Amino acid sequence: MPTCRAALLSIVLAALCMPAFRPARAQVVAVDIGHTVAAPGATSARGRGEFDFNRELATQVVKALQARGMTVRLINADGNIASLRARPAEAEAEGAVLLISLHHDSVSANELQRWRWNGEVREYNDDHAGHSLFVSRENPELGRSLLCARVIGARLQRLGFTPTHKNARRRPYADAVHAVHFYDGLAVLRHARMPALLFEAGVIRNRDEELLLRDQKRQARMADGIATAVAACLRNGKPAD
Repeated sequence: MPTCRAALLSIVLAALCMPAFRPARAQVVAVDIGHTVAAPGATSARGRGEFDFNRELATQVVKALQARGMTVRLINADGNIASLRARPAEAEAEGAVLLISLHHDSVSANELQRWRWNGEVREYNDDHAGHSLFVSRENPELGRSLLCARVIGARLQRLGFTPTHKNARRRPYADAVHAVHFYDGLAVLRHARMPALLFEAGVIRNRDEELLLRDQKRQARMADGIATAVAACLRNGKPAD
């Protein structure tokens, strides 16, 4: 029913132009900082760990969601969470109606090139840049997970952020226009009992995009787009079958 789905998405997108959403009863959104201090994830073109990027963006997303009247629970705040399954379990214990796991992307090892930065040899790839989103078909709330991911993707594009489509090489599209992919095996998504999505903010192996992703004003603008989309999705969205 593509026509029906398009109509539903249009309704939600129209809500993005409304004033900031302030629900009568605060809804709990769980914001998960991807990776840990001990296992920081991907490494940027200049040698910075992904976890630090994730934590900075999470701080901005929390502020933006709170500004819209939502109660936010920050998952993995100290970077020492015990396991992947502990993330959705903690979100469920907090009564979250949505889980967003924040990450920053990389590229395959065979795509990396070498350069010298601050006297050290680092690895980079400038061919890919942009954000992307992921949902799991093993999540029992796939409909709303997908809806919220699509609305976030649409809002960010309206704000001028450009998605990457490099992940289509390995992860099938759930929504090609808004760069939403199915990634069924992701533990943080498949073990969640509430709607859940994973957001890759950009490619930190890209030397130019790495610098953009560290810019606090840009982080705040991206976070504002995410929060606006989440408010619209939770307030007005009706997921298709």
